[in-house]
Amino acid sequence: MKISTKGTYAIQVMLDLAIHNTGENINVKKIAERQEISEKYLEQIISMLNKAGYVRSIRGAQGGYRLARDPSEYTVGDILRTTEGSLEPVSESESCLSVWRKLNEAINGVLDSTTLQDLADEENARLGGDYII
Repeated sequence: MKISTKGTYAIQVMLDLAIHNTGENINVKKIAERQEISEKYLEQIISMLNKAGYVRSIRGAQGGYRLARDPSEYTVGDILRTTEGSLEPVSESESCLSVWRKLNEAINGVLDSTTLQDLADEENARLGGDYII
């Protein structure tokens, strides 16, 4: 299993929205600048997240995006499955070996037990920030 840039950027975007969650909408340009992602590519990713109900979109001068729910309600696994599809390391037809099933269970265990809030807390600790989410 290899996570594409789309999946990686989706996590970055969601984390950015969590860390900068002040109750106000955040426009795509600001997210793109902070995360060093092309605005055009970011719009594609955020569109997927919007369709999945992970972010709310507001149009107009004060428009932008924000998380639809609390960061603790999103898991890394859910976000990646939205952008990547299956996270299985090998296809089902190759999964006859128990090692592949165990690997899949381990990967999903980590991804499904790590929340966006966990990532935000780690990032804030790393940066020494006093963000309150």
